[in-house]
Amino acid sequence: MNDAERFLIVGLGNPGRKYRGNRHNIGFMAVDALAAAYNIQSSKVQNRAIVGNGRIQSKPVIIAKPQTYMNNSGDAVGPLVRYYKVPPENVLVVYDELDLPFGTIRLREKGGSGGHNGMKSIINHLGQGFPRLRLGIGRPAGRMPVPAHVLQDFGKDDRPLLDDVLAEAVRAIETYLRDGVQLAMSRHNGSLVNED
Repeated sequence: MNDAERFLIVGLGNPGRKYRGNRHNIGFMAVDALAAAYNIQSSKVQNRAIVGNGRIQSKPVIIAKPQTYMNNSGDAVGPLVRYYKVPPENVLVVYDELDLPFGTIRLREKGGSGGHNGMKSIINHLGQGFPRLRLGIGRPAGRMPVPAHVLQDFGKDDRPLLDDVLAEAVRAIETYLRDGVQLAMSRHNGSLVNED
C-alpha cells in the first residue's frame, strides 16, 4: 500500500468511564460516531491508543483514541504516525475548542495549538503541518473555572445539538477523505445553530 494513501483520524479525550460524557471528550465521541457509521471495530491497543482499521470513502483509515490522558496525546499519536508512516497532511485530529460556541465546527489545514494542551503535545511530536477539526464547546458561564467546564458532562438539553455536531463531524471527515481539506473547510465550517 502506498503510504500517501493511508489516513490516521485521531479523536482526543481522556480514557475511563468517569470522563466519557465530558465536553473535553467530544473528539472521542466524534471518532466513535465515525467508527459506528463504517462498522470499524476499535478494540486493539497499540502505541498507547485504542485503534481500529477500516475503509472510509474507499480510503484506508486508522481511527485512534489516545489513552495517555489529554495533555500527553502526542505520546500516542507520534509513535502511531511513525509506525504507519502516515504523512502529516493525512493525520486529522478531532478535538474540543473553548473559543468556538457549542454547535460550531471549524476545520483547518494546519496551525498552532490555540492553548489546547492535547494539541501542544501532538505538535511537539509532529510539528504544525497537519489538519485539525475543532468542535466548539464554548467558554464556561459565569465564574466557572475552565478545567471544571471541560470536565463537566454535556447536559440532557445539549444532547440534540451534540448529536447534530457529531453527525456533521462525520460528514466533514468524509469530505476531507474524499475531496481534500480545502473543500471540506468550505463545505462544513460554520455553526449548526440557527441564528433567527
